[in-house]
Amino acid sequence: MTAAHLEHQDHAHAHGPACGHRSMVHGDHVDYVHDGHLHREHSGHWDECEPGEHIAHSGHVHEHGEGCGHPAVAHGDHVDYVHEGHRHAAHDGHWDDH
Repeated sequence: MTAAHLEHQDHAHAHGPACGHRSMVHGDHVDYVHDGHLHREHSGHWDECEPGEHIAHSGHVHEHGEGCGHPAVAHGDHVDYVHEGHRHAAHDGHWDDH
């Protein structure tokens, strides 16, 4: 998965284990949920961790929703579900990898 490099401007808050924001391992880094989007540290600044392309998660038979057992994270105008080290979002009748 390719992530767009979108630097989060004016982000004075330093994320870390005690910052109070939900964190999750995402591939080779850690994302922090903050204000409806996800941040990752990159070269001394914070980037928005957003996929650079549409990636459908094929073969995903599990339906996410309230009570599914996976953490729900508000992300922009939708909800992501953290599952197996990545985030799933409902999209046009299937699940996308975020």
